[in-house]
This record gives sequence, structure tokens and C-alpha cells, in this order.
Amino acid sequence: MSAIDTSRQPQQPQPETQTSTYLAGVDIGGTKCAVSIGRAWGNQVDILDKRRFATPATPQQAMDAIINDLDELMRSHPAEAIGISCGGPLNSRQGVILSPPNLPHWDHVDVVTPLKERFGIPVALQNDANAGAIAEWKWGAGRDCENVIFLTFGTGMGAGLILNGKLYTGTNDMAGEIGHVRMESDGPIGYGKAGSFEGYCSGNGIAQLARTMAQTAIREGKPPIFALHYDVLSSVTAENVGAAAQQGDPLALRVFEIVADKLGRGLAMLVDILNPQRIIIGSIYGRQRSLLEPRTLQILREEAIPYAGEVCQIVPAELGESIGDLASLSVALNLLETLQPQRSLHRENH
Repeated sequence: MSAIDTSRQPQQPQPETQTSTYLAGVDIGGTKCAVSIGRAWGNQVDILDKRRFATPATPQQAMDAIINDLDELMRSHPAEAIGISCGGPLNSRQGVILSPPNLPHWDHVDVVTPLKERFGIPVALQNDANAGAIAEWKWGAGRDCENVIFLTFGTGMGAGLILNGKLYTGTNDMAGEIGHVRMESDGPIGYGKAGSFEGYCSGNGIAQLARTMAQTAIREGKPPIFALHYDVLSSVTAENVGAAAQQGDPLALRVFEIVADKLGRGLAMLVDILNPQRIIIGSIYGRQRSLLEPRTLQILREEAIPYAGEVCQIVPAELGESIGDLASLSVALNLLETLQPQRSLHRENH
């Protein structure tokens, strides 16, 4: 498979002139799991091979399948470390997954120890937002920064924090739960809270907001093109609403104006509190950037401390559909750098 060039420089040494590091990654999701092998060198990474399979019914079946695939992949490319990315909540220090909403029956499941015992190499676990932050920091839109925030902005809204050149996870892995912050006293529900940041700025939240507004519009005889009558309201998605907005539907445009307003306010809080160099926004922001960016940046300029806002760039994520595989591989690389910093696996210009 082709390499992902993660350098901002026009010339890069070829992998033959640098030390290559082989990494294994495991991405555990609610519907599918992926196991991959990659090679990192300098500021670049290859995904050499990978396996995907539907997430089994039980954690034990999943771990058996993961170990089997890692066995096969590492025969050709023995990895130096294994990184695991999974939705939270989890305990990264203990390597335990703690009942994520999209993984029923995964209650206090130790995913690190079985892999460490089977393969005899370092293994680390991180939630998907933290793993995405590491990947974008090492190989994506944040690779020349020391202070980076990565916002998932997908089905939900989570944040991964790179502060002073290190992943920051907080006292018990709960740092970065920006989606739980209340934006309004009421509104779309996200992270179990009406009017939360995730309620407004996530795929589920956008769909909720659009359904509520469309219901009123239909009753008034002015239905939007994404919901012409009541019986289609339940099937409205953020993608439907985005497509309608791109076609100029007034209600869909209003939905995205509200989302952009809340996104700008959320970004301003992050800028004021953490003073980052770059905030990288994934998924929906990249797909609907033309709808979101102008209003979002306007609100950010109005709300943030100017001196902090001037040094912070707001950019879409760069890694796209590869981020799941690269996130787990980046967890493995970050682990090696933490254990053996003298190897200088990270950016040589730092």
C-alpha cells in the first residue's frame, strides 16, 4: 500500500536511509474491528497489511480473532509494539475497557494483558479521540505543533489533547470530554445532556436539531427538502441535512448556522483555556466545511481572547478515512517513544 507522506518539507530521506519501526494496531469498534501492521520512519508511515471483521458477540471471541490476525500479520512484519484504539470509557493505565455504549458486554475487559502475554512486546490502549489526536499530531494536520486539540465531530463529539508535546489524559482518562459541556439550558441531547456541545456538534445532534425544526416547518406548511412529510422525520441524518443545505434549502442552512454558532463558542472555550496552536476538527467539519467555517470562525473571533485566538489555527483533519488504522498505529508509536525517548522516533526538528 502507498505511503502517507506526513512531512511539510519538499524533500524527505527514503526509508532505506532511516530506521524503520514496525507497529501493530488494533481498532475496536461497535460494528467492526480492524487489525493492521504499519511501518513508520521519519515523518511517514506505511500501512503494510490489515484485516477487518465484524465485531463478535463477546469480548473473548473478539480477542481470539484479534490475536489470530496479529499472529498472521506479524509473521511477515514482526512489530515492536501494539496500539489499541477503542471508544471510551476506558482505563488506559490498566488497559481495561469499561462498558462503552457501543460495545455491550465489554464490562471491565482487559485487552492489554492478553496481547502482552501472547506477543511479548509493549501494548497500549487509548480511547479513539486520544488515538486520533496522536495520529493527526504525528502524521496529519498537527505534525509541526506542540499544543494540539483534535475534535472528533462524528457520531459524537470528543477531544484528544496534545499539550507541551505530550498526550494529556487527565487524572483518570476523562480529559477532553468537551461534548459533555452545556451550551444551552435545553436543546438536542448529546452525551446524556440536553443542550450539550455534543448535542449540537455531532452527527446525532445535527439530526435531532433538524428533525425538531422540520417538524415545526411541516406543520406550518413549509417542509424542508430533506423531510417533506412527517413519516420521514425518523430517517433524517446529518448527511441528509448537509446535502439539502448544499442545495440551498433555507431550513437546512439554518440548522448548520446554529451548529456553526455553537462550534465557534466551543472552540473559543478551548482557545481561552488551553491556548493551542492548532485545533483539528474531524469528520463532519471536513465534509461540510463550506457551510460551517465562515460562521464558526466569526464566532470564534468574537468570543476568544484575541491574543490567544491569533496564534491558533482551525483546520480540518488530514488523515480522512485512514484515521482508524493510523490512530491505533500511532498509539503503538507513542508508546515506544514514551518508553525509549532516546530513539527519537518523533519529529527530528523537535
